[in-house]
Amino acid sequence: MRLTVLIVGGYGTFGGRLAALLAEDSRLRLLIGGRSLDKAGALIARLPKGAELVPVIFDRDSGTAGEIRALGVDVLVDATGPFQNYGDDPFRLVRETIAARAHYLDLADSSAFVAGIAQFDAAAREQGVFVLSGVSSFPVLSVAAMRELTRGMSCVTSLTGGIAPSPRAGIGGNVVQAIMSYAGQSIQLTRDGRTTTASALTESTRYTIAPPGGLPLRNTRFSLIDVPELMLLSAAQPGLQSVWMGGGTRPEILLRALNLLAWLVRLRLLPSVGWLAGFGHWLMSRMHWGEHRGGMFVEVAGTRDGATLKRSWHLVAEGDDGPFIPSMAIAIIVGKLLDGTQPAIGARPALDALSLADYEARFRSKNMAWGMWEDGPEPDGPLYREVLGEAWERLPGAVRCLHDWRGGQVVAGEADVIIGSGWLARIVHRVMGFPAAGQGVPVSVNFSERDGVETWTRDFAGRRFSSDQSAGIGRNERLIVERFGPVRVALAVLGDETGLRLVIRSWTLFGMPLPLALGPTTEAREHEADGRFHFDVSIGHRLTGLIVRYRGWLIRR
Repeated sequence: MRLTVLIVGGYGTFGGRLAALLAEDSRLRLLIGGRSLDKAGALIARLPKGAELVPVIFDRDSGTAGEIRALGVDVLVDATGPFQNYGDDPFRLVRETIAARAHYLDLADSSAFVAGIAQFDAAAREQGVFVLSGVSSFPVLSVAAMRELTRGMSCVTSLTGGIAPSPRAGIGGNVVQAIMSYAGQSIQLTRDGRTTTASALTESTRYTIAPPGGLPLRNTRFSLIDVPELMLLSAAQPGLQSVWMGGGTRPEILLRALNLLAWLVRLRLLPSVGWLAGFGHWLMSRMHWGEHRGGMFVEVAGTRDGATLKRSWHLVAEGDDGPFIPSMAIAIIVGKLLDGTQPAIGARPALDALSLADYEARFRSKNMAWGMWEDGPEPDGPLYREVLGEAWERLPGAVRCLHDWRGGQVVAGEADVIIGSGWLARIVHRVMGFPAAGQGVPVSVNFSERDGVETWTRDFAGRRFSSDQSAGIGRNERLIVERFGPVRVALAVLGDETGLRLVIRSWTLFGMPLPLALGPTTEAREHEADGRFHFDVSIGHRLTGLIVRYRGWLIRR
């Protein structure tokens, strides 16, 4: 089977990434459409080879059914936007595509546009084609995650989600124009069991996206955005009382500026801020502060067997891989078509187009981590099991065994200790009470717990030092906070089949948050060897170099 797919806006931000996802499939004839043959050709020159790649002139505002038929299009994908500003006849291209008897998909994020697609159901059925709108992260991926999260729940009361692109994701001008056009405007959503309105980008919350066992994103501010779930999910999910979806633009100062502009519109001090879209895009394309990582989360609250619980799904994408996520749903549907599986004919929002399992092969092809959490009313396990979630079961047995205790335990073994050579490092070493240098030093660790705080008292041949560890809250959610005297360090716990690693995410001195560049440097690893628990810990500082390193093994007494 050879399938001809026309991507309108094929060299744009999302169209170009969709083309990259499809370009290697030799079963495809891929038409890269837009107003410029030169830009389409330039994109084709950069794409991997496999599919037949053809640049074509096609304007979504004037393209006709005749042109679509002449190009031999089987599936037309609208990847242009902004779908919030498609003028007086927003569905013109949908009608032309149906008239050409071609299937239609789009990446619309406008709740009104996606909801409005159902009016073409009869026409699509008559022509024997499928028409799916909103085939993107919202609502396809978010609803796929919701379906998985709600398995076994007797009632689902709320849905919250958000997406946080990398500061260097290269957000397209059309996306910025869409956001600016609805900033401060009234959008429809479900709240407290009824349909109401709220002002976009004037409501905010904070959230930590943290795939179990992976490196979390830094705690992020999310503000209410216009996405299809706000209007559509309450009808699709009986009992759902509230739906809220947010965007986590970074650096945060940009989002706060958008919040301010949105409030000016809400208070009617400005009619809109769409006219600032060009400047906003220019600014976003230059403010690249922060980690080159992005993420998405979906969280549901509900009941199971009469008990209240909360579940969440988290995804983190590294580097340039995050911007591929919005285009993955269409790539998956096209792949299914090539394999002989076609969506049902008719026109509808793409709420239930895919499952999470459909996405996983695409996730694995990129540098991404994902997973789920289930949080009951109270923590019901040891600290590290709570912080690692489902990643706990992937740890080596000896590592799990050391951290799986209640009330208290004592472990003992041997360690090799190295101390820093600088005079400042030696002063810090002595003040903190770290162990003296030596080989095969007898070591024991006494673990105790009170009110959720674990105290680790380490004894190296009679030289003792202690620290307290507890689950982080607020901006340190999903982290472990360790206290050494006046220093508190928030640590991400990374765990898999090879062992466990701790990574510093923030720190305070006497309760004052300080830049990470001024803080201690720590490398802490735990693994299993010869059936025993092994550790390797290095503590230092940029000013002192290495302060102390101790590595060895421990077993329970």
